[in-house]
Amino acid sequence: MHTLYTPVSDLIRTVAREVVLHHYQQLSSAQISEKTPGDLVTIADQESERRLSAGLADILPQASIVGEEAVEADPVLIERVNDSTAWIIDPIDGTHNYANGHPPFGIIIALVERGETVAGWLYDPLADRMCHAVRGGGAFINDLPVTARESGEQLPVAAISTLFIEEPRRSAINRAAEGRFRLVDIPRCAAEQYPRLVLGENDVTLFERTLPWDHAAGVLFVEEAGGKAARLDGSRYLPGDRRTGMIAAASPRLWDEAAAILI
Repeated sequence: MHTLYTPVSDLIRTVAREVVLHHYQQLSSAQISEKTPGDLVTIADQESERRLSAGLADILPQASIVGEEAVEADPVLIERVNDSTAWIIDPIDGTHNYANGHPPFGIIIALVERGETVAGWLYDPLADRMCHAVRGGGAFINDLPVTARESGEQLPVAAISTLFIEEPRRSAINRAAEGRFRLVDIPRCAAEQYPRLVLGENDVTLFERTLPWDHAAGVLFVEEAGGKAARLDGSRYLPGDRRTGMIAAASPRLWDEAAAILI
């Protein structure tokens, strides 16, 4: 476990209980707005980020803080992911689900040093499931070590996100996947998608948009569990990388198989 596992986990659980779950299924229409068409934000996202930012600053005062909503207000702040030490915050991942009153949704925190993710937390408040990873130290769910496993199904189970892929590439990917994977719906929540890969529920997932607050912690979690997450050309995912496109899989073998089919 990372040396900061306990204080960060305690902070996340407190904010989840006092903010995220407090507002869950209680939001009025006035408390939900659009940042861009279809991209929602709620008062709970904003309050959660304020509380998490303050708490993480107390835990590690020298670290920069990069929150999803702060970057929305001031895009230049995203450059801080390359500082010597930085926290990356997704105050409510899966806001579309949360705002509509249904799961999954979660809180994601990543700790980055010199542009590389060194620890990550993905928390499901409804299930009280804390997924954690530390670079070189393994992956854990609720304090217990976990190893990624394949589903074992005849056709690999794939959740392919084409939300941000334009035609004709979207249709080409769907045609390539047909008959080669058993396609399942995406959860619209990275805090849920990455655990599904580790727990044997999904074998492969394809992402187009790869913003650091959505993916830094999850990529590390899959990698430390023995799976593989990488850019479409096979290169590493780094939080400060502005490129799009990534495949994550429950094993390196499945990653290679998916890359051969989908790219």
